Amino acid sequence: MSPATTATETSAPPGRETGTPADDHRDGPAGGKLGTVFWTSVGIATLFVAWAALFTENLQRVTTASLNWVTATFGWAYLLVTLAILLFLVVLAVSPAGRTRLGNDGDRPEFSTPVWLAMILSAVMGIGLISYGVAEPISHLATPPHGLAEPNTPSAAVRAMQYSYFDWGLHAWAVFAVFGLAIAYSTHRRGRRTLVSQLFVPLLGDRANGPLGKAIDVLAVFATLFGTTTSLGLGALQVNNGLATLFGVPVNSVSQVLVIAAVTSVFTLSAVTGVHKGIKFLSQGSVTLAVGLFLFMLVAGPTVFIANLYIESVGQWATDFFRMSLQGTAFGGMQWMQTWTYFMLAWWVSWGAFVGVFLARISRGRTIRGFIVGVLVVPTVVFFTWFTTFGGTAIHIDLFRGGDIAAQTTTDLNSAFFATLDHFPLASVTSAVATLLVVMFFVSGADANTYVLSMMTSGGSLTPRRTVLILWGVLTGATAVALMLAGGLTALQNTVIVASLPFLVIIAGLTVAFWKELDTERKEQLRAADL
Repeated sequence: MSPATTATETSAPPGRETGTPADDHRDGPAGGKLGTVFWTSVGIATLFVAWAALFTENLQRVTTASLNWVTATFGWAYLLVTLAILLFLVVLAVSPAGRTRLGNDGDRPEFSTPVWLAMILSAVMGIGLISYGVAEPISHLATPPHGLAEPNTPSAAVRAMQYSYFDWGLHAWAVFAVFGLAIAYSTHRRGRRTLVSQLFVPLLGDRANGPLGKAIDVLAVFATLFGTTTSLGLGALQVNNGLATLFGVPVNSVSQVLVIAAVTSVFTLSAVTGVHKGIKFLSQGSVTLAVGLFLFMLVAGPTVFIANLYIESVGQWATDFFRMSLQGTAFGGMQWMQTWTYFMLAWWVSWGAFVGVFLARISRGRTIRGFIVGVLVVPTVVFFTWFTTFGGTAIHIDLFRGGDIAAQTTTDLNSAFFATLDHFPLASVTSAVATLLVVMFFVSGADANTYVLSMMTSGGSLTPRRTVLILWGVLTGATAVALMLAGGLTALQNTVIVASLPFLVIIAGLTVAFWKELDTERKEQLRAADL
């Protein structure tokens, strides 16, 4: 569901600060003034697309060298910062601050908890469930992480699920949760504009509305842009493989570019025309289809094996949680970390602003404690269950039924999900459902990202201009195409890791700023009570 679907105008509560308008602040009902953040972001994005299109080999060399430098020098920071954020959220949830409302004290949630959780899952679960639900566990089975087991053994199967849980579990949702909390608190309780720079008012004061604040917003735009293009690229690869399975469409760059172009047209049109009922239908429909596909595999697949693998793998994940959270590359393993853990953490960081804005939109009136529990626990359980059901089924096929899903995945990572479905009845039907699911996630997620990019470059306006929406839709699609042609999945992974590094610093800073503001409010309440 697009943030625009659930957005409501937020006025500053009485006695709360409204923030100092910067030159990017909206000045009208539809879009407002386009200032420094807009022109800088569009200019750099356009130059990047031109670079990728005209100097492809140079882009590949630069991004590869940058990737190696970033991961070798700062790879540990992704591990440390995300773990610190997770621990911060746990402490915050059990502290007295957990009772604080994301809004005025008298506000109550607009949506029931089941509806709220469904909205979170429909907006964020997305393409990754199809792209990696089988591909990651089966890849780890063939090449166990950090040499912790012999390939293609029962021990490797448990390690495969354990590390899949790590990549898609609490760390990812901690990044989303801290962003969502900070934005919801800043917007609903303090009455500020919905901009990342406004989260730094407790640390920067009025400087958050000056050049430094604008730089923060530009970095937020680029982190979101490259996170979006990575999802678009993965979606195109999945749709291409689905069409190949169903209709024999060739798996090549031409097909993938055509898929991106078609989907870009759809989500840009949706964002411009405001067809929110259509996006709402896509979001709810995608959840329904996903549940149906999950139940089919649970029944048709090795149910008892899945249950046993789930229990054992969760136990191993819990036992090794802190070791995995802090395991770096001091003694090797850089390539594996770049392909999996570092890439995944960077992807979550780059999605932080988009998901945070969405979570803030739908969470007014909830307590901090309820927000943290809902965002951390429920999606994590859903992802664990999905990965075990589909990934565990693929593992069972390879280990006990003479399958070759791991070998197919090595050749083409994006064939894994469809290769698994081929081993069960109604393969054409389930492959069609999986392809449709990717398209639905594709359109609804990209629509929401286009809205957020437009909002962030329009001074936090909840109603960006149509021209701005169209421009960001086109730039998003063009960036995805450029990166696909410049190296496919590898180029997408390299770019998202490099682009996310500055934003990792911003996430760490906004966490500190959020804590400072909560502490300031607590002291104000204590002084008021004394008076």
